[in-house]
Amino acid sequence: MTKLTSSMPCVLITGFAPFGGESLNPSWQAVSKLDEHLIAKHRVIALELPCEFNTSLEVLYKAIEQHHPVLVLCIGQAGGRSEISIERIAINIDDARIKDNAGKQPIDHPVVKNAPAAYFAQLPIKRMLLALQQSEIPAAISNTAGTYVCNHVMYGLLHHINEHEPHIKGGFVHIPYLPSQAVHHNGAASMSEETVLSALKVMINEAIVAKQDVKVAAGTTH
Repeated sequence: MTKLTSSMPCVLITGFAPFGGESLNPSWQAVSKLDEHLIAKHRVIALELPCEFNTSLEVLYKAIEQHHPVLVLCIGQAGGRSEISIERIAINIDDARIKDNAGKQPIDHPVVKNAPAAYFAQLPIKRMLLALQQSEIPAAISNTAGTYVCNHVMYGLLHHINEHEPHIKGGFVHIPYLPSQAVHHNGAASMSEETVLSALKVMINEAIVAKQDVKVAAGTTH
C-alpha cells in the first residue's frame, strides 16, 4: 500500500452541511469517506463547507491556499434529481428561495461584483460522463447549478481559478438524495451512498488523468 505524504499532489473534494430541514447532507456523507484516500497517485483531502453564502467561499479559499490542490471538486445535494449531475456552468447570481444556515437570503445579488456573467467548469465533463456511464452509474450533464449556495460556491471557485490559479482544474457535481432521505419526500429519487462513492472515485480519476475533453452529444432540448 502506498503511504500518503504531504508532498503528494492533492485533490480537494468538498461537501456541504445539512440544510433546508434535512438531518444530513449526502454530499458530506459520501465525501467525508474519501478523506486521505489515494486516487490516481493523488492524495484526497475532504472538506465540509457550511451551507452559507460568502462563508462557504471563505472556507474554500482558505483550504485551497493551505493544500495547493491540482483539482477541486465540489459536491452538493440536489434533492429530486435521479442521477449524478455534472455541472457545466455557474452563473453570477444569488437568488435564494430559502434562507441559508446563517439566515441570509440574497435575492438577485451577484456572487462577485463586476465579474463575468458565467464561467464554464474547468473539468473534462464529457469524459467524466462517459466514465460514469461505462461504470453503469446513472449520470448526465446539467446546465444549471441553481441559484443557491451550490451555484454560489461553483461560481466563486471558478472565478478564483480564473483570476488567481489557472492551473487548477475545478467544478461542481450534484448528487441525489440518499434513500434514507427520499422516504420522507414522496416520489423523490435516491441513490445509495455506495453508488455515490463509486461515482466520486470514477470522476476524480477521470478528471486527473484526462488531458483534454471529448466532443460527444450530451445536451438537452429544453
